[in-house]
Amino acid sequence: MELDVAALNRLLDKEAIREAALRYTRGIDRHDEDLMASAYHADATDDHGNYIGDPAGFVNYVNAVHSQNWVHHQHYVTNQVIDLDGDCAHGEMYFLAVLKRPDGTCDLVGGRYVDRFERRDGIWAVADRACLVEWNVEAGPKGAPLDPSVFLSGSWDKEDISYQRPLRIDRPHRNPMAGQSPEQA
Repeated sequence: MELDVAALNRLLDKEAIREAALRYTRGIDRHDEDLMASAYHADATDDHGNYIGDPAGFVNYVNAVHSQNWVHHQHYVTNQVIDLDGDCAHGEMYFLAVLKRPDGTCDLVGGRYVDRFERRDGIWAVADRACLVEWNVEAGPKGAPLDPSVFLSGSWDKEDISYQRPLRIDRPHRNPMAGQSPEQA
């Protein structure tokens, strides 16, 4: 039996991309800024609904929002599709976030990360990310915690952003922590 080096390299590349996704989820849940930032290239853009911009700003924003609103949270990535093309790859990863408020109410959020990864200097990391929230519910007495209008919307056909090649985030940057509302962007 002959070793298929090309197939082995593809598996190694996909595993490195999965590891980047897990650095992100562990980093966000642990408020580990360095670990979370290591999932991205420094010049990446993350379109995460309210926040659209660079990873350094996103890490600060998301840690502040999580600290202000929830006492515990867990982020999961599940179904993963990774399309390799040399030093570029496109990924679609389903996510589930469970976030517990101080009063015990839990917010549940489901959606997808649609990513363009690049390998630079041997390191795979996110170059562009779109976060699509496809549903969110509250396990408690109040309404849904997120404003779905600030997120990109998915569709059940080839018009969905996950099919865009190459993925490019072109919505204007905004950062609510900097006093810039979606209406001002």
